[in-house]
Amino acid sequence: MKKSYLALFTLIAFMQASPVFSQKLHKLNFKTVEEMYDYFKYQPGKKIISGHRGTIENQMPENSIPAMEAVLKHTPAIFEVDPRLSKDGVPVMVHDATLDRTTTGKGKVADFTWKELQGLKLKDHQGNPTKYKINTLEEMIKWAKGKTILNLDKKDLPMEMTAEIIRKHNAYAWVWVTVHNVEQAKFYLDKNPKQYLSMHIKTEKDLEAFKASGLPYDRMIVYIGPEIKPSNQAMYNFFKGKGVLCMISTAPTYDKLPTVAERAEKYRAVFADGATVLESDLPIEVGNAIK
Repeated sequence: MKKSYLALFTLIAFMQASPVFSQKLHKLNFKTVEEMYDYFKYQPGKKIISGHRGTIENQMPENSIPAMEAVLKHTPAIFEVDPRLSKDGVPVMVHDATLDRTTTGKGKVADFTWKELQGLKLKDHQGNPTKYKINTLEEMIKWAKGKTILNLDKKDLPMEMTAEIIRKHNAYAWVWVTVHNVEQAKFYLDKNPKQYLSMHIKTEKDLEAFKASGLPYDRMIVYIGPEIKPSNQAMYNFFKGKGVLCMISTAPTYDKLPTVAERAEKYRAVFADGATVLESDLPIEVGNAIK
């Protein structure tokens, strides 16, 4: 009997130690805002992966903590995510205005209370129900601390509420906000000058507006578009000179290519062309492509 117990304990210890049974997360853990700023300064050869809504790989549901954990088992990454408001004012992590595509529910997110939403299951990219439930924004912020960066896209959460949630958790070292214009950027920096931004600057007009704003360059990355094109070079050259990272999102473009090999070729080309951050629905694939 003692030998049986010994064998059992040995097996359990092996399972806990083995990467087959227990995979460590590839974490981005910033102790201070300044440490985070420094990490996201431009350096030649730097490559950063951003999971668009977490991931849709491995039957994981988008915009969820389990999806992000699945990515971090393979590669360090940051994550763009989307909060919306429930009927009773709880920020919940659902991308669409309706529940139908990503959950087992039907109808508008805003027509359901948080208690009602808790009864739903998330779906994977193929539309199959999973065992996972909708997360709140607060759950996700607490989970992300010491592991990754959350980049909050703008849906129907008032900017005032978004700023207050970040302030409440003192999450400036690991929670960013996506801003689409100078006015939104000014709002968040007026709330807290330490707030890090993911700034949309896709045209020369956008760039001139930012230059004229007087806003700082040292607390943002810049999203310049979804594909490789000649006009990107002017953006890369300008922002590299300011120490700013430029991001391409392949979610609406190269992620749609039919084979892993074709996608991998494009992911490598995006970085070779001058981008430092690549946002994708397939961040695990991106990680494999650039190893």
